Amino acid sequence: MGEEASCDAVSLTEAGTNAKPVGKEVGREPAAAPAAAADPRLQGISDAIRVVPHFPKQGIMFNDITTLLLRPRVFKDAVDLFVERYRGMGIDAVAGIEARGFVFGPAIALAIGAKFIPLRKPRKLPGEVISEKYVLEYGTDCLEMRVGAIERSGERVLVIDDLVATGGTLCAAIRLLERAGADVVECACVIGLPKFKLGIRRHDDYT
Repeated sequence: MGEEASCDAVSLTEAGTNAKPVGKEVGREPAAAPAAAADPRLQGISDAIRVVPHFPKQGIMFNDITTLLLRPRVFKDAVDLFVERYRGMGIDAVAGIEARGFVFGPAIALAIGAKFIPLRKPRKLPGEVISEKYVLEYGTDCLEMRVGAIERSGERVLVIDDLVATGGTLCAAIRLLERAGADVVECACVIGLPKFKLGIRRHDDYT
């Protein structure tokens, strides 16, 4: 399936490596690490994320953020790092992808004075919705957003999730928001998988 959307993407950590922030523009070589590369909070965040082998199926190394959530100071550090990056950037809305984007998104939105938009799985939102299907490694899935969540064309939106792997879910979120008239400024995740170099690629990389 072709991916139509593109934006910048950043993550706090690369899973399985020493923590350091990484960023890249979609479809381009990784950008130089931000100045926060030496921030001591990053190692604590990386250390707090548990890797569970063969969950939910054989061969998958599951990055579990629930262990991070058990450490209030580390959880706060993760939120603070995002807030420090996005405060003052004129973000109108933070869109969180179900379900773990709901953990970080509202806290970031409140701190930067933005509204929070939940992007949910099918049949979870009441009323009229718009939806966007996307391809997973094994099948398809869909994201939905309430009609009217984007209240005016050009609203600046930040997309939040816990992990970026192949980028399919993030690209679906971007397409969904852009269809509603939003300007997606950036996607941000706690964990980036080094195998995929953040996993975000231009649409022609998927065709």
